[in-house]
Amino acid sequence: MKIAVVGAAGRMGQMLIRQIARTEGVSLAAASEASGSKAIGKDAGEVAGLEPNGIKIGGDSAAAIAAAQAVIDFTVPAATVAHAKIAQDKGVAMVIGTTGLDPQQAALIHEAAKKVPIMWAANMALGVNVLLALVEKTAALLDPSYDIEVLEMHHRHKIDAPSGTALALGRAAAAGRKVELEKVWRKSRDGHTGARPVGEIGFATLRGGEEVGVHTVYFATGGERLELSHRAFSREGYASGAVTAAKWLEGRKPGLYGMKDVLGL
Repeated sequence: MKIAVVGAAGRMGQMLIRQIARTEGVSLAAASEASGSKAIGKDAGEVAGLEPNGIKIGGDSAAAIAAAQAVIDFTVPAATVAHAKIAQDKGVAMVIGTTGLDPQQAALIHEAAKKVPIMWAANMALGVNVLLALVEKTAALLDPSYDIEVLEMHHRHKIDAPSGTALALGRAAAAGRKVELEKVWRKSRDGHTGARPVGEIGFATLRGGEEVGVHTVYFATGGERLELSHRAFSREGYASGAVTAAKWLEGRKPGLYGMKDVLGL
């Protein structure tokens, strides 16, 4: 399978290029970066810390996507939406790891998925997807007297909060309780907040250093506390999951898929 990587010079872009290079059955077809990037014109392999691979990083994402069977996108919401429209028009499958999309942007991804297969997940690491399943099951088993809090920490460069994975964990907990997350969530607390309402699902966000990603879900009551936690030590798990998802999309019908589908969870 021929794969294009957009945002090729970023942290995830470089990791994806390395992952593609060591994965059988796939090859890097094209790589692109945003206009003005200093990486444009450079060899994608060299930028990713590999031997030269002959693929120059371009500034035209449409040309990069058109050269591939699947495109992997870990960029920013506005760029991801634009890339989804291009993938839709070119008939190219898409893997999306971008988080922080607003409802209008998410609706455009859903629209594109009517024409091409798209796998969109807040986190593509196997361990995180197992954690999502465990959180949903645990929330279903414990009654609402158990307070649910989601704590996450990421590197100082992350631009959205709470993280997409934290929100996915909150949705898993809400699904276990058969409630809508938006009706029970508390994304932040400041000042005189009053007592914590029963059934609330809270979020706490930490930012600092170069932390790749830490997520812990707490189930706390008067007599005990249960913690379910995952820590990523590198972006390798995300890249591996994304490339696996791209391969899985080959031959799939148009639609919006998740890592549960890819992993058979």
